[in-house]
Amino acid sequence: MLIIIPKSFVMKLDIMQTIKDGVKYGLNNFLPLLFTVILYVVTIWIPYLNVGTTIGFYKIIIGIGRNQPIDPVSIFSKENFQNLSGFFLLQGLVLLGTIAAAAFMLIPALIVGIAWGFAIYFFLDKGVSPLKALQLSYDTTYGNKWRIFAVVFLACLALSLVSCLLGLIPTVGKILSAIVSLLFAAIIVAIQGVMYDFFSKKADSILGVAPAPEAPAEA
Repeated sequence: MLIIIPKSFVMKLDIMQTIKDGVKYGLNNFLPLLFTVILYVVTIWIPYLNVGTTIGFYKIIIGIGRNQPIDPVSIFSKENFQNLSGFFLLQGLVLLGTIAAAAFMLIPALIVGIAWGFAIYFFLDKGVSPLKALQLSYDTTYGNKWRIFAVVFLACLALSLVSCLLGLIPTVGKILSAIVSLLFAAIIVAIQGVMYDFFSKKADSILGVAPAPEAPAEA
């Protein structure tokens, strides 16, 4: 019997292109990204409000993948508090699954964390159940887990090295290092959004959702 493998499962994440696109987006949208990160960090310590801002922060990343304008204040939207039961259920399942995997040492826990890393985005973006979101995340990241790890590792390594080297410059080193650290935060968020865009398209293929039509070219 001939087994047809869906094209979505063959697609591989381009490591260097993902980093490049994330850096480009992060630099071009540095101020709104920085403002979003600052608002989130400030509010993450406030009980209950931090739930809404966390969900809002996830939605910002989803919007980055679609190249949508960033509205930092949107993390305070009342819509972020909808379906909190599903949100907490999903977070609990991910936590329990990761803890169970950790019983078999670090690597299985890391693999599970990567495999389910996009579940929360699918839950918020695709309107699927927590269990379906976990399955979508596992299916779409299949064959790409080491690539996801490589993207995050290489980006963090490069930006950390630059920050450390700038910190060695006399007098202005600490200031330059601080600036790079702020850029680092914006770029990492942007890279996450770029990766989500890739896996979101794979999820649409699995769900049978037709891709959005491209905008007509200007005359």
